[in-house]
Amino acid sequence: MQKMVCLVVVTLQAVMAGLARGDETLTFKAPAEDSMRGWERESFPIGNGWFGVNVFGIPENERLQISDNAVVTSSRTENGRRNTTDAFEIRLKTSVSSTNGYSRTLNISTGIVTVRYSDGGVDFVREYFASYPDRVLVAHWTASRKGALEFELTGEAPFLHPFGDTTGKGLRGRTAETGGDGETIDVLQRLERFGILWDAQMRVLTDGRCVRTEAGALKVTGATEATVICAFGSNYRLSPRVFSEPDAKKLDPIDPRPDVRRLLESAVRKGFAALRRNHVKDFGGMMGRVTLDIPDKGEQRFFQFGRYLLVSASRPGTLPANLQGVWCAHEDSPWGNGYWHNINVQMNYWPAFSCNLAECFEAYAAMNAAFRPATKGAAWDFVKSHTPESLPKDKDASDWWCVGTGVWPYHAGGPGGHSGPGTGGLTTKCFMDWWEFTHDGRALRKYVWPTLHGMADFLTRCVVETNGLYLSKFSASPEQIATPGGKWNWKKPGSPPYYVTTGCAFDQQMIWENNNDVLKLAEILGTNDSVVATIRRQIAKYDPIQIGESGQIKEYREERKYGEIGAPRHRHISQLVGLFPGTLINATKPEWMAAARYSLTERGDESTGWALAHRLCCWARLGDGDHARKLLVELMTHRMHPNLWDVHPPFQIDGNFGATAGIAEMLLQSHAGYVDVLPALPSAWAAKGSFAGLCARGVYEVGCTWCDGRPVKVTVVSKGGGPRPDVRFRGQPCPFDFKVK
Repeated sequence: MQKMVCLVVVTLQAVMAGLARGDETLTFKAPAEDSMRGWERESFPIGNGWFGVNVFGIPENERLQISDNAVVTSSRTENGRRNTTDAFEIRLKTSVSSTNGYSRTLNISTGIVTVRYSDGGVDFVREYFASYPDRVLVAHWTASRKGALEFELTGEAPFLHPFGDTTGKGLRGRTAETGGDGETIDVLQRLERFGILWDAQMRVLTDGRCVRTEAGALKVTGATEATVICAFGSNYRLSPRVFSEPDAKKLDPIDPRPDVRRLLESAVRKGFAALRRNHVKDFGGMMGRVTLDIPDKGEQRFFQFGRYLLVSASRPGTLPANLQGVWCAHEDSPWGNGYWHNINVQMNYWPAFSCNLAECFEAYAAMNAAFRPATKGAAWDFVKSHTPESLPKDKDASDWWCVGTGVWPYHAGGPGGHSGPGTGGLTTKCFMDWWEFTHDGRALRKYVWPTLHGMADFLTRCVVETNGLYLSKFSASPEQIATPGGKWNWKKPGSPPYYVTTGCAFDQQMIWENNNDVLKLAEILGTNDSVVATIRRQIAKYDPIQIGESGQIKEYREERKYGEIGAPRHRHISQLVGLFPGTLINATKPEWMAAARYSLTERGDESTGWALAHRLCCWARLGDGDHARKLLVELMTHRMHPNLWDVHPPFQIDGNFGATAGIAEMLLQSHAGYVDVLPALPSAWAAKGSFAGLCARGVYEVGCTWCDGRPVKVTVVSKGGGPRPDVRFRGQPCPFDFKVK
């Protein structure tokens, strides 16, 4: 037979031509290119929150790239910068001479990647999944001819460096030792940064022969099927100490190998069939909660793909989704792959509640609870610098906390620089949504109330009384530049000149949102402490919306006409956070809605992936479905890789999540005190369609079938025992079937 050619090198055109249009699957007719480009554009992501895997589907040298958000090095040590890095590489090498009928499919309903091809008259099938219930990676290979399956399994630690390297690269020290017994490969890595220990263990179950080679690989021969089971773990433990202790004391030098071995042995005892059943029941159960049927199946699939990524990247007990979810093949990840709090990490969780995946937010809630105590010092320093008259008697006695922009699994900082204290309110909006969509009493007591109340304690101290108003004294609209026209001079040394002011729209709107939500919760909890009393005194004087001479919502109080301060076409639309994700700007104030429309129009539709997603959400809140869909099409056409990952550039996952949230907002809204069905249905979807399982505030699950742009049947299920809700279509009462679950 001829040697296989053009198997790994795939052009973008070939990939796009092979992308199936099914609403539940992505299918390529060639493997991903074995490169960083191939990883970003063509590989298939699977994950369980504990770790992420990118499947390349290369027949002769399969690559499974493993990520873990706790595995970091640093290329820079200033300002607490950390860099998530490629955790591990698994290779499965075979002798392939040719391939026929190649296909590589990701089923987003089950979270299973399947690779099929024929070689020498033998059909080969490979399945891959990352199980959350059993916390293992599973690869199952079969051959149609008895004894025709053979391969060699190896595990490799990437980007190794000696400890103590002082070449200006930061703390990149990284070593690995390979061990294990006759049936298991065990690779233990030691990372210089924080003393991280990370372990990988792999075992093969097969009906053929499996032997250990001199190089430490496992070689399988004469098999008809084989299952590779992989378990991973580290000495990272999420707790306040990893944010508060010095670097050398953040982690205990606990050997992770015994715990990893227990995970592996448990999975081995269950076997492939049980592991697959557990995975499909778990993953498919979450994905199956929401169905969508719209004319454009590509847009339908993109919506579900965002849900797929959230289920794969953020689960209870794991670290939350960061800038690239739970996938990273870089040595130096873009922007450190941090949790950026001036919009990005919040956008990651915008679809969690409306799209029926509330438990995915628990990973972020746990991290937030862990880092809050460490930010008390930053809160003290911030208030001392800007509003010292508001300092409490004891910085540790209060439950206050703060957050700036960058957070990593080992560090959290306070506001300043290019973002004001409103980043905290932008964060707590997710927690208020958690309560309003679920009425989860445990979450309210453990997470929601402490988070919002502590933020209120901070925010009420960040404002000063100015001409009868309470305004944030240090205030900045994220990443807006003070130079003429908002131009960023990259050649100028030093920090960019961010525009700092008093009481900008971003901060005032988010202070109002947080503190108004605290008042709502205080009524529920029967609380009227000093923080609540202070809010009652201040809230009417936050003045969060001002309309300028152009008819715009002013980004800055000193702004007259639109765009005279900062970049008029800036990617951030921070003056509109009260429209989305906030609830301040709504249909009860038509003049504010009109001003928001003007500001969105002037900001323009051309932007990065995540910024298009935010615009999409805002146009949906304005009830303009055609404009919202225009941005969705723009995002999918110009800001989407062939594997559907969003492009900033480079790949950033927030655009995927934001777009999914925006599609949900086009179909169902509930922020204005009632359930609004089809509030922004685009004309391209109007002929007919349906959805089921989307969620509304008040703990309602909603389904709708429509025809010619009007609802034909609406169903509402109260999952919290709540009363019959107010359901409307275009502002008028809408008939619906109601039941209590």
